[in-house]
Amino acid sequence: MALTELLSELDRLSAEATAAFEAAADGEVLEAARIDFLGAKSGRLKQVQKGLGKVDKADKPAAGKRFNEVKKQLEAARQSAAERLAGGGPSGEALEFDPTVPGIRPRLGHLHPITQTIEELTDIMGRLGFTVVEGPEVEDQWHNFEALNIPAAHPARDPLDNFYLATAKKMAGKEHGGWLLRSQTSTVQIRVMEKTGPPVRVISLGRVYRPDTADATHYPMFHQIEGLLVDRHVTMADLKSVLRLFASSFFEDDVHIRFRPSFFPFTEPSVEVDMSWHGGWIEMGGAGMVDPNVLEAVGYDPEEVTGFAFGLGIERVCARRHQIADIREFFKNDVRFLSQF
Repeated sequence: MALTELLSELDRLSAEATAAFEAAADGEVLEAARIDFLGAKSGRLKQVQKGLGKVDKADKPAAGKRFNEVKKQLEAARQSAAERLAGGGPSGEALEFDPTVPGIRPRLGHLHPITQTIEELTDIMGRLGFTVVEGPEVEDQWHNFEALNIPAAHPARDPLDNFYLATAKKMAGKEHGGWLLRSQTSTVQIRVMEKTGPPVRVISLGRVYRPDTADATHYPMFHQIEGLLVDRHVTMADLKSVLRLFASSFFEDDVHIRFRPSFFPFTEPSVEVDMSWHGGWIEMGGAGMVDPNVLEAVGYDPEEVTGFAFGLGIERVCARRHQIADIREFFKNDVRFLSQF
């Protein structure tokens, strides 16, 4: 392509585009003109740009310079038209606008009720001397079962009751079995005791996973708070005192605690914990004295120290406090529900 031919085409394009932008009566027409002349893929200026490669080598500098000038002119014309339309109508008259009309206030978010509950529980237990500890949600069978006195034949290890993930692997010279999503936050307590000698006073909070059918009181993913205290001369009386102080602080009322005998592999004796609040008893979780086998598994001497452990469902205590009948509401992300908290 000859240089004169390319320059002539650029001049013609510049005149047509400028006229189109100046004549645009509204934003829709202006946008159509922008796409026609300045479109990134099929705009007319883009098509002319392809002709730059056909210009003689000696003429390329002049052709490129003129192309850039035209491109700037078109962009300036489009910007000028956009400002004109923003400030008034086609003939430049001012648009009707009342600056005193209140604007639309943006909706501000806040913490999810489960997160609010976790933060409050952390604060309450912190005042009772418990430190928050964390651990992985993907666990090996040693920490999830064996160290918690749950043998291989125990029903709790059934594949129908757990989310198993992978084949067996060796860790730190031990056969820890296959991987799974943790079914309880007690795994964190084992990890703490493996690394720390007594006394221990910790709480672990976080997500746990069990293949339960979702209903008003169950969900395949939920949150737990578990407490552990190991020291000399720890008794069930200490456990009940801590749970009552915890419940009274969280529910902001005089809450009574009742123990019912039960069985858990990792505590002995074991109890179900009931709380009386607003005239009725409700089961809130399990607790008990740490089984000597668990203490031995982490290298503690059960003749020297004792301890208690308890576990509560965070969704359950949150629902109880706010009088929510179905915990599935926490996971629907319905703003109409969440905005109440």
